[in-house]
Parts: sequence; structure tokens; C-alpha cells
Amino acid sequence: MDKRTGLPVVGMVGGGQLARMTHQAAIALGQSVRVLSVGPDESAALVARDVQLGTHTDLADLQALAQQCDVVTFDHEHVPGELIQRLEQAGVEVHPGSAALAHAQNKLVMRRRIADWGGAQQPRWAQVATVEDVVAFADDRWPVVLKAATGGYDGKGVWVVGSQDDAAEVVEAAAAGGFEILAEELVPLRREVAALVARSKFGQVSAWPVVETVQEDGICVEVIAPAPDLDEDDAAQITSVAIALATELGVTGVMAVEMFQTDDGRYLVNELAMRPHNSGHWSIDGSVTSQFEQHLRAVLDYPLGATTARAPYTVMANVLGGPDGGPGIDERVHHLMARWPELKIHLYGKQVRPGRKIGHVTAYGADLDRLRTITRQAARYLQEGTFDE
Repeated sequence: MDKRTGLPVVGMVGGGQLARMTHQAAIALGQSVRVLSVGPDESAALVARDVQLGTHTDLADLQALAQQCDVVTFDHEHVPGELIQRLEQAGVEVHPGSAALAHAQNKLVMRRRIADWGGAQQPRWAQVATVEDVVAFADDRWPVVLKAATGGYDGKGVWVVGSQDDAAEVVEAAAAGGFEILAEELVPLRREVAALVARSKFGQVSAWPVVETVQEDGICVEVIAPAPDLDEDDAAQITSVAIALATELGVTGVMAVEMFQTDDGRYLVNELAMRPHNSGHWSIDGSVTSQFEQHLRAVLDYPLGATTARAPYTVMANVLGGPDGGPGIDERVHHLMARWPELKIHLYGKQVRPGRKIGHVTAYGADLDRLRTITRQAARYLQEGTFDE
């Protein structure tokens, strides 16, 4: 408890942009967010008052964070499960807990649990350890997708292999790196969608509109809320599955369910994230309650907020670091504000590197084509200093 305000303190493991935006949401609630950051120049550490330097792989650092907080939550899913269990055994309130978070940390754990549960569809999959395993799974239907069971993000740890020789390279890399892999069918994909839900400690749930996510080179570059031309019954079913899954896994906080929409009308669970998620950044400007505020409400067991959209459509475009290191970023922001006053710009304070997510832009309204055009052009201008005309 913060002695000055009498309000609870939330500890967030990780100092990235998700912690930064959670901190921003906490300010309006009078909350204090204590951030465990690996360095003083991480996104959240640049803006938060209460920063502890340390790492998510050091139990002593995690314990020191927890001693100053009422509840501990996460900016990312890379905290070793055994360390979270040690905190829980010591009586620390951790959300999501280790039992739930395991399903976002390990794709094999997730696949097995969903298969046993039976409440959602998945791509055809199997754990593989040898080239022969991959060949048997492929059954002459190449290509197939190989995934690292742990540690992958933004397209990393995912390989599309078209032959036995390609598969051998991945299997050898997995053996050398000491990580498990699974094989999945290459889904006949129409598009990717995501359902974002929140669940409080005692089971209150809420959901935002199902969104479409647009990927390039394994990185999400655009989110459209709600997903255009999504059948209302399908949207309701997707939301129902996501809420049921959060309940089944005992999630506390925000959870994103990424899905493939197939050409034959199925919705297949791809991945889970148990934290605020890139597919929900649009909610800062486009929803009555943002995913970041909702995550705080959920882990503190406050009543959850309304997730009503502010406009028929909201479009979010990720800003990636450009090849020139982003010189004159302030001038670019100035020009964007003048050109499109309705545009919302969110920069994360990160050092610019090519391809790195350094921010996002959002616009909302009724003209979807225009929203997509201006957010795409704004993101490119921040990245490269040029407009698509």
C-alpha cells in the first residue's frame, strides 16, 4: 500500500512499452506502479517514478519488487515459471498466476490443454523431435510450420519448411539450442483476428470487439477494430470462446486470443497472450476503457470498465524503426499533427533500430478506408520521413 495515498501498489515485471502504457493508465486512478526494469532507459523506466533496476530471471530481484507491492503482474511472459511459483509459495499475489501463464509461455502446454478442454478449434499439430517426426506429420503435404515451444515472438521462433532438408535444419538448431518444437499445418488463411478479454480475480469478465490484425514478415503492422465484414454470430462465438478459455485457465487480467480465420469459415486458435497486447492498443483512444486500465482493474479486483467503442471503426498502425535511425522525429511529429489533427500519436521512448516497434498511431471514425490510409501513411512517415501519395 502506498503510504502517501492509501492506494494499492501494482508491481510490473518488465519495463517495456506495455509497462509504460499501464503506468499512464494508472495515473488517472491515482495508482502507483512499481516497475522492475533491466535498465534506466527502458520505455517505462523513462516515465515512471518508482523504478527498481533488476532482471526477471533473478529471484532476489522479483522478491524485492514484490515486497513493495500489493500485487505483481507482467509486461512480458518470459519470467521463468519456477520463479513465479516461488513468489506464490511465499504468499505473493501474482496475476496471472503461474498455472495460467504457462499456457502463454509454452505452445505445447497450450495446445495440449486446449485439446483436452475441447472448447476451441486448433490447427492440426504434433510435438516433433526428429526429422522423421516432421516427415510423418507432413505426410507429403508440404509446407508445414515448425515452432519453438518457448521464447518466440513477432515471427521469431517460427519456420515454414517446404521439405525434409528444410526441416532438418530446424531440428538441428532445436537440438543445439535445447528447445522443444512442434509442427503445425500451414492453415489456408483468409486473415488473422484477435479477441481481447479481461477477467478479474473473482470471475467478472469483459470483452472488446473482435479485431483484424494485419501481419507483415511476422510482425503486426495494423489492427482494425472491429474486424470488417465479420459475421455477428461469428464475432459472438469468438468472444464466447475467448471468455470461456480465460475462465478455464483461471486467468486474471487481460488475455488476447489470436486466431486464424480460414477459407472454409473456421476460427483456429494460434496463440495466447496473458497481458495487454498489441492487438488492443487501439483501445487507448477507441474504447471507453483501455486494455491497460482494465488490466489494472482486473488484477486489483476492481469492477471492470465498459469496453464500448467510441466510433464505428478504430485503426491502429504500428510504427517501426526506419533504416536512418529516425533523425528529426520531433519534426515528423509536428508535421503529422498539422496534417491530420485527429491522429493520435504514441511513441515509446525507445532507441530506434530498423524494424523495432517504437510506437503506434491511431485514428477513429466512420470512414474505414480513410482511417487505414492516414494511419498507414503516418506510420510510414514516422519511420522513413516520406508520405505515400
